[in-house]
Amino acid sequence: MPSASSDAAPLVPLSSDAKVMGLVGLAHASSHFSHLLLPLLFPILIRDFGWSYAELGLLSTLFFVVSGVGQASAGFVVDRFGARPVLFASMVLFTLACLLASVAQGYAALMGVAVLAGLGNAPFHPVDFTILNQRVSTPRLGYAFSAHGLSGNLGWAVAPVFFTGLGALWGWREAFVAAAVMYAALLLLLWVYRDDLHTDASARPQAGQVASQDLNFVRLPVVWWCFAFFLLSTVTLAVVQNFSVPILKALHGVSLEVASMTLTAYMLCGALGMLAGGFVAARWPRLSDRVVAICMTCAALLMAVCASGFFGQTGTLWVLAATGFAVGVGGPSRDLMIKKATPKGATGRVYGLVYSGLDVGFALSPIFFGALMDHGHYQATLLGAALVLLLSVVAALGVGKRTLAQA
Repeated sequence: MPSASSDAAPLVPLSSDAKVMGLVGLAHASSHFSHLLLPLLFPILIRDFGWSYAELGLLSTLFFVVSGVGQASAGFVVDRFGARPVLFASMVLFTLACLLASVAQGYAALMGVAVLAGLGNAPFHPVDFTILNQRVSTPRLGYAFSAHGLSGNLGWAVAPVFFTGLGALWGWREAFVAAAVMYAALLLLLWVYRDDLHTDASARPQAGQVASQDLNFVRLPVVWWCFAFFLLSTVTLAVVQNFSVPILKALHGVSLEVASMTLTAYMLCGALGMLAGGFVAARWPRLSDRVVAICMTCAALLMAVCASGFFGQTGTLWVLAATGFAVGVGGPSRDLMIKKATPKGATGRVYGLVYSGLDVGFALSPIFFGALMDHGHYQATLLGAALVLLLSVVAALGVGKRTLAQA
């Protein structure tokens, strides 16, 4: 059985590590930016084409299904050919998706956009973490994971400003052209600094070896505990992203603007939490599973308080923002927890499978909790999300226990 260790990079100058973190961070931000390529324009698409929210919601589901299946497979490609060429391919796919969106005249074309963007998004976690684990000095990995998570949140934050601003100035089709130019420029930047993104590929099986040895990692229980953690924790995140605005409006009578600002505050607090969590992960790397468990427990309790309405309208808004901070602090330790559970030489494969739990969670959450929302069970939706987050605590502790046993 392989040991639970992953490739470690030697100590190099801080400037070298910072450059790698910055390049990977930009790429990761572009990945999160792609999550919102279509959802931000749903109201405009309804106005221009007359489609329903159910039809447009199917586009998001298609995006995450393609991304999830692709992510589980992309890890094998990353391990075999290295992360850099896969990263370049993703940028090309994003560019093509934006160009197709700019000329779309029907629903089929937008389905093509969802497929292209989903394929582009699929490899990012195995790509990013393969580069970080191989190129960033081991003592600085906690900070690298913090910067990685922070950049993702910033990608989510930039997308609404980008499309709203350029859409109002030029039109939504022109905004997609601008997005395509942005992705092409980012590809050029990554190409210029391609030497900093090089990773070693895994050795090909020798003659007579069984190709299925590449799948040995799926037999490790710890890998599936990691998958379960990501699935469960993402279900809760999806509830906040998709339903917190209507929940706050229904339970507390706040305006759409105030509810939307609260969601933005949640994301910004999550980013600040990730920044702080980098120092926590670097200070207590051996306790990563416990740090994650504590943070998720605090977040679940805060979310339950939000559901109760105990602190009233204003207090609930602040508590929900604090929930984002608690989740964010656990982010870098979460990534470090997965790193410790990853067998040597299988970084891409493990991260690809484990992080596909994110896509599964994003795809499943609206189905189950959307039914509660349709029946007006707003408090039950928040309480259910808090309960699922508590279940992710069990999964995190299970990862830590099995990582020790595997070692």
